[in-house]
Amino acid sequence: MQMNRWQRLSVWFYLNAVGLRRRMTLGSRVMLVDGDKVLLIRHSYIPGWAFPGGGVEPGETAEESALREVVEETGYRPIGAMELFGLYHNNNPITNRDHVAFFVARRFEKAFEFKSTHEIAEIGWFDKSALPEKITPSTSQRIDEYFDRVEKRAIWGY
Repeated sequence: MQMNRWQRLSVWFYLNAVGLRRRMTLGSRVMLVDGDKVLLIRHSYIPGWAFPGGGVEPGETAEESALREVVEETGYRPIGAMELFGLYHNNNPITNRDHVAFFVARRFEKAFEFKSTHEIAEIGWFDKSALPEKITPSTSQRIDEYFDRVEKRAIWGY
């Protein structure tokens, strides 16, 4: 069913007004899994190893965002649909209004060779039992949830 111009304008106004009041944001993260190994990134501007990902842009689904971010940041492209592993509240020191859609991809291909950028300093494959020393708590928690089937937490965690 099509909306008329007035209905579209009303919905646009309502959603934007609610968005200003609630100020909610949505991000996506992706864990590429190769056997017992996961791909992690290290940003140039914040400490710790983490999963690739970023903010969901207007007009983009969470999965489209996840796919775009993982390719941009690592050079790897997931093949086929990714598994939505969980939706987490990202209650961090900066804001309590962010959520993260976390995807897992077990099939992927190398789209291009990674080169460090102003945003991503390096990437690396790590065995689940030999994770880097400076891994973010949220990254470590998701790896435990996935591989060890530890009970999922509702909070992304920092």
